[in-house]
Amino acid sequence: MHRFIVAVAHPMGIGPNPVDDPLIPPIQVDENLVTPGVVGFVVTLFVALAVIFLVTDMTRRIRRVRYRGEVRERLEAERLNAEQVGESSTTEGEHPAAN
Repeated sequence: MHRFIVAVAHPMGIGPNPVDDPLIPPIQVDENLVTPGVVGFVVTLFVALAVIFLVTDMTRRIRRVRYRGEVRERLEAERLNAEQVGESSTTEGEHPAAN
């Protein structure tokens, strides 16, 4: 069973980590040369500004949709109220245009 697991796992890259191997020395790299630099800063700044713009735009659009819904509900309520007032005045024998 163990041979089967080893045969299946190793071709997929699952196995011992070569970085942990004590026979392989770690790579010596100057930490001052391995930085994102100006290009990394500019890209990060661009992504941050794009996210701020998108969040602001999304908030504005959501607010606009909510306000339109509220206005639509108010207009519908006013229309229904006007119809009810018109029906009550016509049932009393008065014509709504006579007021």
